[in-house]
Amino acid sequence: MRTRPMGGITFAHPPAFWTGFIACVAGVALHLPMYIDSADMHYMMRGMSMDAPMITGMALIVVGLALTAYGLIPRGLAASRRNGVTGVRAAYDAPFRPAHIGLVIVMTTAVTIDAMKPITLSFVAPGMGKEYGLKSALNPGGHWPVALLPLFGLTGTVAGSFLWGWLGDRIGRRSSILLAGVMFVTTAVCGAMPSFSWNLAMCLLMGLAAGGMLPITFSLLAEMIPGRHRGWVMVLIGGNLALAYAITSSLSSALVPHYSWRILWLLGMPTGVLLIALNHWIPESPRFLLAHGREDEARAIMTRYGAIEDTPEARTETGAQTAPGAATDAVPATDAVPAADAVPAEERKEAAHGGGFTPLFRAPFAGLSVAVVVLGLGIGLVTYGFQLWIPSNLQKLGLAQKSADAALRDSALLGLPLVFVAAAMYGLWSAKKTIIVLTALTAAALVAFSFSGESLAHDRAWLYVLLAGPIVGTATIAAVLAAYSSEIYPTRIRSRGSGLSAGVGKLGGVIVTIVLVVGATVPSINTTALLGAVPLLLAVLVVAVFGVETRKRAARVEAPAAQPADA
Repeated sequence: MRTRPMGGITFAHPPAFWTGFIACVAGVALHLPMYIDSADMHYMMRGMSMDAPMITGMALIVVGLALTAYGLIPRGLAASRRNGVTGVRAAYDAPFRPAHIGLVIVMTTAVTIDAMKPITLSFVAPGMGKEYGLKSALNPGGHWPVALLPLFGLTGTVAGSFLWGWLGDRIGRRSSILLAGVMFVTTAVCGAMPSFSWNLAMCLLMGLAAGGMLPITFSLLAEMIPGRHRGWVMVLIGGNLALAYAITSSLSSALVPHYSWRILWLLGMPTGVLLIALNHWIPESPRFLLAHGREDEARAIMTRYGAIEDTPEARTETGAQTAPGAATDAVPATDAVPAADAVPAEERKEAAHGGGFTPLFRAPFAGLSVAVVVLGLGIGLVTYGFQLWIPSNLQKLGLAQKSADAALRDSALLGLPLVFVAAAMYGLWSAKKTIIVLTALTAAALVAFSFSGESLAHDRAWLYVLLAGPIVGTATIAAVLAAYSSEIYPTRIRSRGSGLSAGVGKLGGVIVTIVLVVGATVPSINTTALLGAVPLLLAVLVVAVFGVETRKRAARVEAPAAQPADA
């Protein structure tokens, strides 16, 4: 029998989940004695041998992860009742309830915690390179390139984006979020690993956990937030990537000089525990629950958030009739078919051609997916090219570590209002045009850096202003793209569509880091800026050609409902 916690949401095996979670926390805690003992060496643990508590902690983590995964996997997956299950949506004009406000707060926290993981790569690279003698801009005579660290981390995030997109559709949105949270806790041990090879292994697992949080979060929000508010809410939440950057740079400036770069990884334990503590306020996807016969839970969640089944009858009752020629499901109008045929067509197509990501690249979604891929790659090249190496490059130009981190913090805070402006643009003006304008402005700032980046180290005012573009601008574009990709695909492939958006962004980062590993160095500000500006300018053109407007469609049709029979 499943135990029902507060909020009416069940775990499949609660004792297994909580026992495993406690084991993971204890396993991480057992790594701390070695870190504390290295204080007199300024926490430089290179060359130290793993002691008995650390080895015991690693065993506890392995067992704990297995137990938590078992505790989260729903029962009866093989007996999933997919046939005849409709989509679930919040009515376009449904009120924004206190439950929605709580969900937004929790998801904002989750996204911020998630974003801090890959951002931390930027701020640990200089210190890690120094401790392990790695080749970098600050240590050109080193042996192994420091770029191996982000290469492993970003490879993990790419795999995680696709894996968690698939898991979200298979085991549920909420279960996937909680599993990622437990992995956040366990991968905090990266801060106590004595060898560089163990750091690489833990960084890979960290990336695997972090890569899927954003697409899963946005897929869940797409089912819960009323259509009128959905776009700007998603942009506002996704824009917390910029807030995460400001928090991470502040922590680095305040803590690293005293506790070394390792403290930034160790902070993953309390932030992960916080995410698990918020599980009461994270609902499961009602459509997923309906598909697995958990109707009571699904109905309770739908009642709380004002969601309804997306059937032709419900659409008629709410007055959401599809006008002749009007598009549905964010598909071009010429491709639309009567809504009554939507679900059977989806099921027949899924059975005939299987799952995976291939439906994203068949008509009528192929052009949209191309736009998502090009823009995602551009975002990745900026985030993990220019942005990832900017702390190292600022120190190379003469700024002290604390001053460089403070400059990045101030730039992030300076540009933070752009997130609110973008949310208003997306919600009140145009989704497609918002993407084009933000991308063009960010590309312009990168072009300025590509011509005069190194000289800006002597002009702090302009440095702060222009840094705000790539830092906050790229984070905001990523938020807009995540919201956009969660709206342009139907419910049955929404997690995969969101996973594609997140995955290709990380893939851009992998491409950059592979180039750096091969070259065994970190390119200058000018070079990384140019590498980011070119694909973003290309993305402007691709989105202009293939992008569709979601806001006007949402006003005509409350939620994704129909698609061609051959989709």
